[in-house]
Amino acid sequence: MTELFDLSVEDADEAAERRDEVVARVRSHAGEIARELARLQGGDYGKRTFETSDGEWTVKYEAGDLQFLLFEGGRSETYVVSTHQPPDPEDLAEAMTDYEEFVKSFNRYVESLDGVLDEVPTDFPAVESTDSVVAERERILGRVREVCDQIARQLARYEGGEYGTYATRVGGNRWELKWENGATSYLRVGGEGGIYLLSQYEQPAAHDVRSLAEDVPRFVEAFNDYVDDLDASLDGVSL
Repeated sequence: MTELFDLSVEDADEAAERRDEVVARVRSHAGEIARELARLQGGDYGKRTFETSDGEWTVKYEAGDLQFLLFEGGRSETYVVSTHQPPDPEDLAEAMTDYEEFVKSFNRYVESLDGVLDEVPTDFPAVESTDSVVAERERILGRVREVCDQIARQLARYEGGEYGTYATRVGGNRWELKWENGATSYLRVGGEGGIYLLSQYEQPAAHDVRSLAEDVPRFVEAFNDYVDDLDASLDGVSL
């Protein structure tokens, strides 16, 4: 039994070194393909697959650098280049028999783009200015904010505290005004997922302003009715 352990073990260093040498050369060469592909496709990362008669090669890149080069031929797949582990030498050898065809496939792809942008028109119509629309929207919303800030100040006086909300229904829609420190934080129509007529973050669409601004007077009237009800609740109280 002990004679089994007297058997010599072949040194794999030479095969591993040769494998690493091939992978390094492929990484450098395919890295050029990755950079050219990144220039063509744009963006910080992406991938593309190229077909050959023996299989498919997929190049993935990030920030212009090669992330992996995958060969899929028949039933097997080999990461010729990857960020994890080197390929099996036999799998690498099989894949490399098709590497030249992969490069040719990439070159054909680039050549197919030659002239594709010829005669593309670059004389475009003049771009209309949004100045008048923006100015009118700001004018309308400025007036809406003025009246909502008045409501916010009244609510702050009545309710106390630094923030709160007032909600009512106008035309079948829920209108909610949120205030903070006596000023309007937002005016939202339609509940959660509704339209923010006033907001700290973005402006509403002009069509939304058009359809909702006409109901602002009714919102103010609803608030006034709310205040009148508060007044009525104290009627007849004497001290």
